[in-house]
Amino acid sequence: MLQVTPDLNNTPGIYYALAYIFSSCLYISLNKKRLTGKRRAAAQTGFAVLLLVFMIATDQIAVKWFIPCVLAEIGILWLSIHTCCDMDWKKSAYFCTRVFILGELAASLDWQLFYFGLMNWELELNMVWNLMFLTVSYGSVFGVMYLLERSYRKENEELHISGRELRVTVFLLLLVYMMSNMSYVFSNTPFSSQFPAEMFTIRTLVDLGGVGILFAYHMQIQEINVKLENAYLQNMLHSQYENYKISEESIALVNQKYHDLKHQIAFLRSSIDDREKETYLNQMEQEIKLYEAQNKTGNKVLDTILTAKTLQCQNQGISLTCVADGEAIEFMHPMDITALFGNALDNAIESVKKIADPEKRLIHMVVSRQKNFLRIKVENCYEGTLEFENGMPKTTKLDKKFHGYGMKSIKTIVEKYSGSVTVLAKDGWFELRILISRE
Repeated sequence: MLQVTPDLNNTPGIYYALAYIFSSCLYISLNKKRLTGKRRAAAQTGFAVLLLVFMIATDQIAVKWFIPCVLAEIGILWLSIHTCCDMDWKKSAYFCTRVFILGELAASLDWQLFYFGLMNWELELNMVWNLMFLTVSYGSVFGVMYLLERSYRKENEELHISGRELRVTVFLLLLVYMMSNMSYVFSNTPFSSQFPAEMFTIRTLVDLGGVGILFAYHMQIQEINVKLENAYLQNMLHSQYENYKISEESIALVNQKYHDLKHQIAFLRSSIDDREKETYLNQMEQEIKLYEAQNKTGNKVLDTILTAKTLQCQNQGISLTCVADGEAIEFMHPMDITALFGNALDNAIESVKKIADPEKRLIHMVVSRQKNFLRIKVENCYEGTLEFENGMPKTTKLDKKFHGYGMKSIKTIVEKYSGSVTVLAKDGWFELRILISRE
């Protein structure tokens, strides 16, 4: 199958097909899968066979059909990545450009080495040498690329590609592809050659530069995303803390009003004898006592958060109950307390308020000490289906790039105290469990 044609000036299509297939397999293996097991193996095999057959069939096609055939090949690669990996179309198109250029480099390097061997070492034109050069070149290119890319596997799962980033990547792809193949179209330019050895060298070096540029751009995108995420988390942290201070001031005013109201009720009770008014006043006094008794955990910051969230839940017809030992969280920074509990309760409220049945609009929180550990559990009812990514629930909002940071903020704070976060969802009941060592 790998017997080359006598025309050494052009790389046979089968070499490019194999390079594209290996390149796509590399990047599929390094990203989160949409399909797993036999289904993914069947899909990858099907697309590989389709690409191989297509490129062999169009290897000697007329020049006017060259660009449409290349676009078709890129389309097959994109479908393969998009089908097998859990990505949106922009992200899969982004990785498709990298797959294509890496495949170009592998095929170009292989043919250059093979051509050099035939011309300088007087090797015979046979399958043995074909396989040897292919193994060395493909093994080197894809082996090195795997070592470079594997450290970004986790970051790739959370990578979001914008339209601008995709356009830049496509532009780089077009630039590299045109420059690497210029000698085959225009032989008399400062950037091309009429000699096969020089043509192969130009093509290989340009493809190598293209792979390097795209990898550098990928690292830059990752770095920018990390910085934006950290900045967003810090803004969320400060926002929660500012909300806490506003709530603290507001609740202080409410407490003052309730305190004044108690005296007013006492005055009214001493001045009237009407039974109906007496009953009404008793009810008002009982509600005041309930308000005074609730959310007294022993931690001022947590008391303020719980009181604010309780009022919010009352306004939205949500039942929030809490059993909390506020002294158990005294070792935590107030800003961390506001962000941790604020985000946890905000997520619960966001989920519960979508439920139509008032009896299921329930949230329950427990904060307790268990030996030398702080244990936090926030439970709430939910409806629908939850999808998980890296053990955390995925946001259900459309703009996924700027949502889902509540759970990320919680996880970041817990990890700051060397704790662990566990999420469970079963039978319509969602549980967020946090365990932190108090030592």
